[in-house]
Amino acid sequence: MLQRIMQLHPKRGWLVFVGVLTVLGVLVPLGVQTSAGNARIISEATLLLLGKFACYAMVAIAVDLVWGYTGILSLGHGVFFALGGYCIGMNLMLSMSGQGVYRSQLPDFMVFLDWKQLPWFWHGFDNLLFAMTMALLVPMLLAGGIGYLAFRSRIRGVYLSLITQALTLAAMLLFFRNETGFGGNNGLTDFKQIYGYPLAQSSTKMAVYVLSVLGLAGVYLLGRFIVKSRFGVVLRAVRDAEAKARFCGYDTLRYKLAIWVISAGICGLAGAIYVPLVGIVNPSEMQPSNSIEMVIWVAVGGRGTLVGAALGAVVINAAKSWFTAAAPDAWLFILGAIFVLVTILLPDGLVSLLARRRVSRSS
Repeated sequence: MLQRIMQLHPKRGWLVFVGVLTVLGVLVPLGVQTSAGNARIISEATLLLLGKFACYAMVAIAVDLVWGYTGILSLGHGVFFALGGYCIGMNLMLSMSGQGVYRSQLPDFMVFLDWKQLPWFWHGFDNLLFAMTMALLVPMLLAGGIGYLAFRSRIRGVYLSLITQALTLAAMLLFFRNETGFGGNNGLTDFKQIYGYPLAQSSTKMAVYVLSVLGLAGVYLLGRFIVKSRFGVVLRAVRDAEAKARFCGYDTLRYKLAIWVISAGICGLAGAIYVPLVGIVNPSEMQPSNSIEMVIWVAVGGRGTLVGAALGAVVINAAKSWFTAAAPDAWLFILGAIFVLVTILLPDGLVSLLARRRVSRSS
């Protein structure tokens, strides 16, 4: 098993991976400014922002697995991300029973809407392990149902993309309704603690951040394991010539469905870690534009590379954080310009710059 893990990267690749993991998981937390006022290099706000980037990078890897390696263009992965966030958000709401504005055992929005008891689908979410399990299973089950119907009917290309976009739009409209039981347009917010630890405490924020870094490392290694395996070879065959792969005896439906479900689970995990970092989850996370942005991350970073997808997510969201503060009205135009320029000048994405530099050094 250890030998198979070591084959995921050459020696130089492992050195880079361990180096990046050490910087993000050890050196960055050490540089955080503590609540006691000790002068450090990095502020808590920057730490949480980096944690968000790590969650976005996980989503980008998930999208890359289905688009870059399997040829399935999804415009609806935002719904899987949001569902994972809602699952952990439900746990955070229940963990503060009696601490809300109304001092009720029910979440505040249920008291405001005159609900008398907790809905049946909220039961069990007071347990963090159950909530984390559901954050993985709920997106995977939804993806499995939609994927089976679509792939069995051999729906592909733009038609499949439209179906996935319609899915996230329908989910957003559903969650906006108060009677759905998920907080309506306000969503779930005002969290106080996670697993008994105050979310406002510096050590808790740092722990959630480290969890996001470890989650990204685990997702990346899982992605490498998939694409380096025989399973990954078949996925690329499906991407390049599905009819030929089917003619050779491969059940392409099972392969496509498997990677589709795995990708949804990764998004659910990212959403579950993301919500404690930002302190809120609402239906706007499901809006179609968010899912389109996820595809742009992969295209800008480098489709079919995993590293490029993660890099694209970090670069685009770092630019978004700066431009939405400096020139908020111009951000969408800037995003469009970045996408067009990278597509024309760097069709293989930003990661191709690293490959060119490696080639120039070797020559």
